[in-house]
Amino acid sequence: MIEDLWLIGIGTGSPGHVTGEGMQALRDAATILVPHKGAGKDDLAELRRRIIAASGTAARIITFDYPVRDPDLPYIERVDAWHDQIAARWQAALGPGGADGPVALLVWGDPSLYDSTMRIAARLPAPPQVRVVPGITAIQALTAAHAIPLNTINGPVQITTGRRLRDHGWPEDAETIVVMLDGECSFRNLDPKGVTIWWGAFLGMPEQVLHHGALADAADPIEAMRKAARAEHGWIMDIYLLRRR
Repeated sequence: MIEDLWLIGIGTGSPGHVTGEGMQALRDAATILVPHKGAGKDDLAELRRRIIAASGTAARIITFDYPVRDPDLPYIERVDAWHDQIAARWQAALGPGGADGPVALLVWGDPSLYDSTMRIAARLPAPPQVRVVPGITAIQALTAAHAIPLNTINGPVQITTGRRLRDHGWPEDAETIVVMLDGECSFRNLDPKGVTIWWGAFLGMPEQVLHHGALADAADPIEAMRKAARAEHGWIMDIYLLRRR
C-alpha cells in the first residue's frame, strides 16, 4: 500500500532541471521507484539514477519493469489497460509490506503536462495522498535552448500532440503551436507556407540536438537528425514549436 506518493518532475533528463524542492523531496522520500523500459532504453533508468545520486538521498531504490501496450487494442482502451498494469507493478515492486513512508517517482518533463502518472495513481486500490513537485518542462527547455519566447506579443499558444496534429491539422485560430509526443514527424502533414519550426531533442543533455528554420526547408534535416539520434541512442525525446507568420 502507498499512503504518500511524491511525483517529482525531472525536466528532460538533466539533473539541472530538477528544482531544489525536488532534490529535497528525493532526500526525504523513504522509497524511490525506478522503471526499466526494456532493451535499448537502459540509459533512461541510468539518467534517473544519476539524479537520485546527485540528491544524496538514503532512500530505498526499487526497480520495476514497465509493461508494454497491447497494439491490438484501440488507442484509448490500450492506454487504459496499460495504466492499470503500471499501477499494479508499482504495488508488486513494493511487495506485500507496502511502503514505510513516502514513495517517490521521477517524472520526465512535468507531472502536469501530457503525463499520466497522477491518473495512474488514482487507479491504486487505495488512492494515496499525492504531492506534485514540478520541474523544468520540455517546453521551457525548448524555448530556452533556442532563445525564443513561447508567444508573440499578446499571442495565443496551443499545446497539442503529434497524433492530433496528424489527424486534425493546424488548430483553428492558432498562431503558435507546441507539439509533444510525436513519433512520426507529423509536421509533414502541414502546408509549410509561412510556418517556422524550432525543434529539439535530448534537451539540456550532452546529447542535445537542435534545428530551426522555415518548415519547407527544415523538415528534411529534422527528420534525418531525429532518425540518426534515435538509432544512436535507442530512444528519443523531442519536441517542437511551430509558428505562422
